[in-house]
Amino acid sequence: MTLDPRAAIAAAPMHWRQVAVVALCIALNALDGFDVLAISFAAPGIAAEWGIDRATLGVVLSMELLGMAAGSVVIGNVADRIGRRPTILGCLIVMAAGMMAAAFARDVTMLSVIRFVTGIGIGGMLSSTSAMVAEFSNDKRRGLNVALNIAGYSTGAILGGVVASALLASTGDWRSVFMLGAVASTVAIPLAIFMLPESIESLIARRPAGALESVNRTLGRLGHAAVDALPPPPAQVVKPSIGSLFSRSYAGVTVLLTIAYFAQILFFYYIQKWIPKIVVDLGFDAAQAGGVLVWANVGNLTGAVVIGLASQRFDLRPLVAGSMLIGFFAIGAFGLAGADLMRLSLTAAIAAFFINAGVVGLYPILAQTYPAALRASGTGFVIGVGRGGSALGPVVAGALFAGGSSLLVVSLTMGIGGLVAATMVFLLPWAQRRARP
Repeated sequence: MTLDPRAAIAAAPMHWRQVAVVALCIALNALDGFDVLAISFAAPGIAAEWGIDRATLGVVLSMELLGMAAGSVVIGNVADRIGRRPTILGCLIVMAAGMMAAAFARDVTMLSVIRFVTGIGIGGMLSSTSAMVAEFSNDKRRGLNVALNIAGYSTGAILGGVVASALLASTGDWRSVFMLGAVASTVAIPLAIFMLPESIESLIARRPAGALESVNRTLGRLGHAAVDALPPPPAQVVKPSIGSLFSRSYAGVTVLLTIAYFAQILFFYYIQKWIPKIVVDLGFDAAQAGGVLVWANVGNLTGAVVIGLASQRFDLRPLVAGSMLIGFFAIGAFGLAGADLMRLSLTAAIAAFFINAGVVGLYPILAQTYPAALRASGTGFVIGVGRGGSALGPVVAGALFAGGSSLLVVSLTMGIGGLVAATMVFLLPWAQRRARP
């Protein structure tokens, strides 16, 4: 009997080539993190140069989130249909071109359109790399690797933020931030071409022409013996479609996970999008505001790593729900920090730790919930709809600020998302039991 190559990869220690694939996907998500936050670092300069108010700025800040929503849903389904590798390469090209174009934007409308298109590439990248990492990891390291992949987002925000703050301090030109992202994304294209093979699980699920040869070629590179034939297809083939996500087996968890991600990511992007403007309005300059956002992303990264490590020893669901609940109280502390740069940095970092632990913890849950044929589609749908809703976050916060609400009131209002998300995560076992025949 031919050994299933998926079982061989799941049981064996990770080969260095598997580690390299995971590492490159983490690096690509680091680009995602910087590309998304580039507009946040640039926001004070844009508002000053173009004379736009908070409400209009909130709309601009939300545009790539809308693009990410479309990219996650549409491109995630494309990745299940044509493969992970070509989808990742296409998204990377869109990101590089979009960052370059943003540096030459001349008005709010032009910049908004560019950020929307860039967001499509970012959203597709996130869902595709999440599936790729899960499929190149063994059973022991899968949860940790998926969490580290998402942590790459915060790593990019931290490292890119340090450089962006230095650029803003030396040049005073917000366009330099986008140029930095364009150069970094362009450099990553040849690395992805040479280092990313197609995943074996995707090849087996899709069975394109030459699938057996491609599977054996990748198995050889990973130090495994070739197989004589592909594993037989399942008795009931799952089609990579939105309809499959709402079949009896997956409808309940799809709804709960989508609501959870929607609510938690709305909460997350309040921190990510508004910190620079909040800090500047408290009397600090743009470079100092960027520093506070960097500290928030230190909290993001630490929370992601801790939740990934903890997932190897403890049940993930209560860890994720607990982080979401604590995040609500932590954001209240940020709302009370006042015009003190140290308190703002510390409370932002603590709040971001718990908020992002809740976000990142959802990704291993998604990888465990959906089979290979639906993994990118399921992940893409959940984060796509979630990010579409999260685009409301900066807008709602902007409207609350414009209406005269205090920092504490706005922070706690946005923090309600964490309470909603925790409730959905607690309900997941109930939905999975109801789906069983």
